Amino acid sequence: MIGTLYGIGVGPGDPELLTVKAFRRLKEAHVIAYPKKTNGSKSYAQQIVDAYFSSAEKEMLGLVFPMTKDENVLREKWNETVETVWTYLREGKHVAFVTEGDPLLYSTFIHFMRTMQIKYPDVSIEIVPGISSINGAAARLQLPLADGDETIAIFPARDDYDAMKKAIQEHECVVFLKVAKVMPLLLSLLKEMNLVKQAAVVTKVTSHEEVIWDIEQLEHMSLPYLTLMVVRK
Repeated sequence: MIGTLYGIGVGPGDPELLTVKAFRRLKEAHVIAYPKKTNGSKSYAQQIVDAYFSSAEKEMLGLVFPMTKDENVLREKWNETVETVWTYLREGKHVAFVTEGDPLLYSTFIHFMRTMQIKYPDVSIEIVPGISSINGAAARLQLPLADGDETIAIFPARDDYDAMKKAIQEHECVVFLKVAKVMPLLLSLLKEMNLVKQAAVVTKVTSHEEVIWDIEQLEHMSLPYLTLMVVRK
C-alpha cells in the first residue's frame, strides 16, 4: 500500500498558529520533510515544527531546493526530491511535507506536488492549509485587509515600478511579498503617491524574530528575505 503525501502549512512563524489538523497529520506521519536551501541550513518551516517534534521521535527529511531561476537546475531538483520521497511512500510510509504559511500560496510544495502527480499519479495527496504571513501581518498590525466591496492584491515585489504603481492604484490594499530586494524602489513609489504613512513593513511576522519596521528608516537598510509590506489606502 502506498503512503499518503501531506502538504502541510505550518503558519507564518509562531508555533501556536499551527492548526489542530496540521498537528494531527504531523503526528500520524512517519516522515516530516521540509525544504531547505543548502545541505547545512535549517529550514524556517522546520524551526516551527521543532516546537512539537524532534528527530528522536520522527524521521526528519531535509530536501534541498536551490535558490535559482534556472529551469534545468530546478527540474532536476524537483525530480530528485520526488524520487527521495517516493522511496518512503512506496514502503507505505506517510510523508508530511511542511512549508511556512500555506502550501498552495507561493510555496515550494506547489512544484513538488505537480512533479509527484506526473511521475507517480497513484500517490494520494492531502493538503492541510496554513495561516499565511499575510494573515499574520494583518493580525499583528491590527490592519483590516479588505472590507465590504474593497479589493486586495497579493504582489511578489519586483523591479517594475509601473506594475507596482498600478497595483496600488487599482486596489484598496496591496500586500507586497519579499520586498527586501526592491525596497528603495517601493519607498520612492510610496513617496510619489504620498502613501508612506499608509504602509507597514514586517519581517518574519509572528515569530520570535519578528520586526515591525519604522518605514521612514528603511531607505538604506538591508532587510531579511522574509519581509513583506502592506499598503492600505
